Amino acid sequence: MSPTPKPAAAPAVAAANLNFAEAFTTESAAALAARAKAADLGVPAISSGTAAVLTFLTATLKARSAVEVGTGTGVSAVALLAGMAPEGVLTSIDNEPELQFEARAVLTDAGIPQRRARLIAGEALTVLPKLTDGAYDLVFLNGDPLEYVEYVDQAVPLLRPGGILVLHHALWQGKVADAGNEEDEPIIIREALDAITALDGFATALLPIGDGLVISVRP
Repeated sequence: MSPTPKPAAAPAVAAANLNFAEAFTTESAAALAARAKAADLGVPAISSGTAAVLTFLTATLKARSAVEVGTGTGVSAVALLAGMAPEGVLTSIDNEPELQFEARAVLTDAGIPQRRARLIAGEALTVLPKLTDGAYDLVFLNGDPLEYVEYVDQAVPLLRPGGILVLHHALWQGKVADAGNEEDEPIIIREALDAITALDGFATALLPIGDGLVISVRP
């Protein structure tokens, strides 16, 4: 009788599972193009697993209207639009118009009409209050972590009943879970997470995909 193999160490299993999950879906040509631009420009981009979750959420909602904070080179925009209804419109906010130029090029090359992606150059905390309350199926927060508490406060009123709030970098390089870490980003992100879990009636989950993704559904 052959010996029973020893189970792999827990960290190794977790890493293997995460790597498998990240590679589970195949990215589109548009997503790969946006990701290549991000790499060329040294711009952070959401992971492929995170992108898959965004597409899943907008597809589940049959989303017609969504907002994202943090356009980058369009990786998340491609993911969100991939799941949205054919006539769905994404409003994407970023304070770096040169990145939005790159994102627009990706979306145009992918055949996505300009009317479906409204790219707004500006500060999220200035733009979000100008959007219509209760009009959005999903709001994706992926901007400056030091403004996350304010993002959450301004994003919640934008959601329709049943709408979903999504917050990226919820684990921030593994530092949020370390209660002893007192760097600015982990502290602010913890405060944002506390604000989300305190929302009355919202159903919330934290997914350990990419850099951490919090999903919260408005009642």
